[in-house]
Amino acid sequence: MRLRYTVPPSKHSCHTMIFVTSGGHKMKLGHEEHLTIANEIMVVPAGHIFSITEIDMKQTGYICQFHPDILIGKYGSREMINEFDFLKISGNPKIKLSLEDVPSVTNILERLKLEFLTNESINLNIVQAYLIALFYEMNKKNVKATKSISAAEVLTGRFKELIHANIKTQHQVTFYASQMNITPNHLNKAVKTVTGKSATKWIDETILLEAKYLLFQTTLSVSEIAMQVGHEDHSYFSRFFKKHEGISPVQYRKMIDKS
Repeated sequence: MRLRYTVPPSKHSCHTMIFVTSGGHKMKLGHEEHLTIANEIMVVPAGHIFSITEIDMKQTGYICQFHPDILIGKYGSREMINEFDFLKISGNPKIKLSLEDVPSVTNILERLKLEFLTNESINLNIVQAYLIALFYEMNKKNVKATKSISAAEVLTGRFKELIHANIKTQHQVTFYASQMNITPNHLNKAVKTVTGKSATKWIDETILLEAKYLLFQTTLSVSEIAMQVGHEDHSYFSRFFKKHEGISPVQYRKMIDKS
């Protein structure tokens, strides 16, 4: 494949994997920006908001999308996701392949492509087997580089997962702390240590990210978007948005419509 156009804030019900074989691109995944170059793989977990902001027009590689349930079936199980950190919202989305591993990954992707291009009836068992083999190839370096994870990192990962699941209704640090059976102060300290940002900052940025996605990708009114992100008072939501972005939701939508 060749990525030819930037991608506005988007999210899919499927996992998305981008393997770059030459060139590169810049992607924003959630709040974090990543530069992906040759022999690197970026994984966008299902439901995660992402955008592609810059593209090297000479970029080549593969894009593969697959439903989370692909891990359930003859050769997999729902528990298998715990083995693959890159499929989690809180995981590390980038995998740097060694030169020795590139042919194995490329071979699996070529077989998957062949399966879809040459067969009228797709054999899902074959697709699942190839994908699981691909995940284990991608995971080899992660397994070799496994290091001890601090308690703060564990808490921060859990916090990110909880925010993703509850941001439309829960905006208080106290809620997330209670879900983890720790104090709000303990949670704030852990998240700040690992990410450099407070738990409150993470919550605010996640609300804004969801709002921007809805402003860009839907025709919902500002009032409806306010409700979608858990603000019943749309005037408060507009003030909240302007405080952080410097412009109102209406102005933001007009700006992206012109771009």
